[in-house]
Amino acid sequence: MQKDIEKWLAKDGTTFLKEIGLKNGQVIFDFGCSVGHYTIPAAKVVGKEGKVYAVDKDREALTQLLQIAKSEGLENIVTMTSSGEFKIHLQSNSVDAVLLYDILHYLCLEERRELYNEVYRVLKIDGLLSIYPKHHKSDEPLWELSNIALESIMR
Repeated sequence: MQKDIEKWLAKDGTTFLKEIGLKNGQVIFDFGCSVGHYTIPAAKVVGKEGKVYAVDKDREALTQLLQIAKSEGLENIVTMTSSGEFKIHLQSNSVDAVLLYDILHYLCLEERRELYNEVYRVLKIDGLLSIYPKHHKSDEPLWELSNIALESIMR
């Protein structure tokens, strides 16, 4: 598992994020970033001209993220602590892409709606919303997304 994470952070993550459309100079928002498995590759893709806002309610995870970023020489990550609310403290129409990876299965339908409304507010008109609901069906918590279909996510 650790080797997979190292490979992801070193190469595979940047390749993936470039393939979905992230580019140098963009502003990215990673909601529920934890220790930065998506934040770090995003910061590499957007480069010094870009910025990645990383939000999580786990302060220890954000501290680890900043340590990893420092070891990678990345200075374009801004961490933001959340107390569990879905208010995104960024200006409207200011973000090129929002990453909602491995987070939606923690949220009930109403919470997802609230988050989507905020994402819509901060995204630029031609912005990208990239969603990856969860890696494995057996991941906890299962809650509402254990059997979610793509159509439900889009709706």
